[in-house]
Amino acid sequence: MATFNGTEGSAIELEQAAAWTANYRKEAIADPNGMVTKAHFYGREILQKLLDQEGCMGIRMYYARDEKGQKQLVLVGADAEGNDMEDIVVDNSKICPPDCDEGGNLNG
Repeated sequence: MATFNGTEGSAIELEQAAAWTANYRKEAIADPNGMVTKAHFYGREILQKLLDQEGCMGIRMYYARDEKGQKQLVLVGADAEGNDMEDIVVDNSKICPPDCDEGGNLNG
């Protein structure tokens, strides 16, 4: 298993990110209510709680669907060995739509 040191991930160009989000929107499958989830927003406080766990090297995000068929992300901290830290499990994000940035490049 890979080990994590907290430096995983990197910045990408806005143009690439905008193209990728556009690709997703073109191919996204609507939930049973006809809604296509574009994004999730998590506040600083809950993200900081995840990161403040002793030994936490970052955040793992699991794709999920709730009982209504709505796309969700479930977040947990991960330690240096790549193990999930399940003491704090996070969801209840603000979902876009309706809570979207209407003028940004990533929302098209």
